[in-house]
Amino acid sequence: MPQPQPTPAPDDANALLGRKPFKRSKSHFADRITADGRYGWPVESGRYRLVVSRACPWASRAVVSRRLLGLEDALSLAIADPIQDHRSWRFTLDPGGRDPVLGIRYLSEAYNAREKDYPGGVSVPAVVDVASGQLVTNDYQQITLDLATEWTALHRPGAPDLYPEPLRAEIDEVMAGVYRDVNNGVYRAGFAAGQDEYDAACRDVFRRLDLLSERLADRRYLVGDSITEADIRLFTTLVRFDAVYHGHFKCNRNKLAEAPVLWSYARDLYQTPGFGDTVDFQHIKQHYYRVHSGINPTGIVPLGPDLGGWLTPHHREQLGGRPFGDGTPPDRVPPGEEVPASGRPGPWAGE
Repeated sequence: MPQPQPTPAPDDANALLGRKPFKRSKSHFADRITADGRYGWPVESGRYRLVVSRACPWASRAVVSRRLLGLEDALSLAIADPIQDHRSWRFTLDPGGRDPVLGIRYLSEAYNAREKDYPGGVSVPAVVDVASGQLVTNDYQQITLDLATEWTALHRPGAPDLYPEPLRAEIDEVMAGVYRDVNNGVYRAGFAAGQDEYDAACRDVFRRLDLLSERLADRRYLVGDSITEADIRLFTTLVRFDAVYHGHFKCNRNKLAEAPVLWSYARDLYQTPGFGDTVDFQHIKQHYYRVHSGINPTGIVPLGPDLGGWLTPHHREQLGGRPFGDGTPPDRVPPGEEVPASGRPGPWAGE
């Protein structure tokens, strides 16, 4: 018997999606965790907990970076339920519905511990100070840059340089275009409140994807000859493209699988340790289709697309390049952080 979908609470912002122009909020808590502690938060092994959702592309950046850099022992990981209620991200995947380290049911509790009666949105990724239970930062743009540059004393031996200083200006330029037109562009299209707004956003998405296809036609990675922060940021959108952005967000000029260069590039990264082994397609589809009630009021989650192609040969190694530069691949996924079989590529997503 079909289960009725829950009625959104009156203050559930997800029910209002598609009713007004979309604008991404800036991160309200932008403290940084640095080697010298100049913001009051020094890098320290075991002190902080990274809270993510495997459904969220912004949070997935931090999951990939943490794994590539080998920070699993230094920075613990909390994984929120992909299905939110009106209080946002919750820890119902854990026994008793509480995060086992922070002891909280909702991420909002860490926000309120930092700022009493915090009125804003609750977002991931978020880094929480374990001892105080306070949110330190939800600055998704800066968190991964700091993991790459400020946490170096705790990186694993052989960790790659994801933000090499000689290439930073070029990386920043590439990331700015990717953020505006692709990472954020798919949301501008998906949450558009009118035809003109949607048309402009969708055209921006595919104009940038075409430019990226040209850039990647004769080079394996976006900047330099190894993986950088720029590749991580593009990957987390590409890996969601056919599963949710093509249909749910109406970015349907073509599928990723119909764009030869980008499809090969995305598969190359997916099959690289640290990328595909952090992706949970089940979480992704459940979150987008069931939570965004303003644009999918039925909450129906489609069976497709076929995700088996993610594991097919990509042949990008013929372009040369060294995935980890002078470093080495990360070790296997730590126990307890594996993606369940239901979230991995198969003939049908979610099976």
